[in-house]
Amino acid sequence: MSVVQCEVTAKAAAGTPMSLFERYLTLWVFLCIIAGIALGQLAPGVFQTIGRIEVAQVNLPVGLLIWVMIIPMLVKVDFGALHEVKQHIRGIGVTLFVNWLVKPFSMALLGWLFVRHLFAPWLPAEQLDSYVAGLILLAAAPCTAMVFVWSKLTDGDPLFTLSQVALNDSIMVFAFAPLVGLLLGISAISVPWDTLLTSVVLYIVIPVALAQLWRKALLARGQASFDAAMAKIGPWSISALLATLVLLFAFQGKAILEQPLVIALLAVPILIQVFFNSALAYWLNRRVGEKHAVACPSALIGASNFFELAVAAAISLFGFESGAALATVVGVLIEVPVMLLVVKVVNASKDWYEHA
Repeated sequence: MSVVQCEVTAKAAAGTPMSLFERYLTLWVFLCIIAGIALGQLAPGVFQTIGRIEVAQVNLPVGLLIWVMIIPMLVKVDFGALHEVKQHIRGIGVTLFVNWLVKPFSMALLGWLFVRHLFAPWLPAEQLDSYVAGLILLAAAPCTAMVFVWSKLTDGDPLFTLSQVALNDSIMVFAFAPLVGLLLGISAISVPWDTLLTSVVLYIVIPVALAQLWRKALLARGQASFDAAMAKIGPWSISALLATLVLLFAFQGKAILEQPLVIALLAVPILIQVFFNSALAYWLNRRVGEKHAVACPSALIGASNFFELAVAAAISLFGFESGAALATVVGVLIEVPVMLLVVKVVNASKDWYEHA
């Protein structure tokens, strides 16, 4: 792809405003929690039947929903932008350091501290390992599509945003499974490697390949055709996510009704890691001399998560009723309001960043 084409694609991706679904995602997630719990109590047999539709430990209805979630997001990613990495090598270095060497390990530490120790008396003992596993899965997958939205809200450099997303997604294909396996092992949590690798193939490798083929076909018809398709398929991802959450909470309903405090307790380590990693990336970019338009998307991708992948992996590895699945959903619940707060902070501190 030429530099001109890359720039057009980047501006189109970064210029997309938050949709109604995206802006009020926390509200929709909360409504799905209520709907899922209610439906699970009213029609448990229906959801038990759905839970049994499996092939090789992969639930087919959820697998389909995950693909509908992930593929439209990956269509936005231009791997041709990887050559732009060299233009902001310091910002990319900070992004990679925080995303792959700080964030997953800091979340494992926070999970160990809060879930296994500080909050253990108020959490179900049989789910402690599963909660930690869910937090690790959440932190091991850097954000993809929503970074374009956060970058736009901070006037971030669109080419930098696109190149860091493309690079992170490329690394994720190879690093997600080994990193998750390592951290689960360090946390003394047994991981079924065949299921983990199957999850990577199903929810990273195949969707990336399909999305890039679809992207190439759309761009061959012109930028206008690509933009029109993006506008049309944009709501698919959020709709599929919400449908998955209804299923998840239908299975989780009984446990949540018995211990409603669980969601609030799991939110604590997630909130801490969001603020810690965004602040670290923002400060490091300032220290290495990157401009504010680069520091903002770098900080935001360091704080947010590819929660669709985390939910999919948690369900595949540990099941619908696991604490891991619930922990990843808590990440979905708080993502938008927390990230909007981070956006507000980096925007308000622009003068400090550039002149102090």
